[in-house]
Amino acid sequence: MQNELSSVLMGMNLDEEAGLTLSEISCACAASDEWIIELVDESVLVPVGNDPSDWHFSGANLRRARIGLRLQRELDINLAGVALALDLLEEIEILRARLRVLSRDA
Repeated sequence: MQNELSSVLMGMNLDEEAGLTLSEISCACAASDEWIIELVDESVLVPVGNDPSDWHFSGANLRRARIGLRLQRELDINLAGVALALDLLEEIEILRARLRVLSRDA
C-alpha cells in the first residue's frame, strides 16, 4: 500500500508555442532522435532552429509526432504516408470546425 501511495505521475502542460528540444520530444514520444529527425526531413514536423542541436518543437509538433508514431506502429505506414495522413487528418479537423460554426449560424 505504501508503494502505491508514493507513486508520482509527472507531466507537462504544453501549449502551441512550447519549445521542446529534440531530446525532449523524443522522450515524450518514446522514440529515437533519429526517428524525429526523419520526421523533420519528411516535413512532418517543422522545428524552429537551424540544426538539430538548436531545434525547438511546438506542442502541435508533439501531437503530430505522437499520432505519426501510432500510425506507423499500428498500420505500418511509411513516413511519406504518415505525412499525408497527418495532413488529411488536420484538414478534416479544420472542415469540422467550419461546419460547427456554420451550424451555429444557421
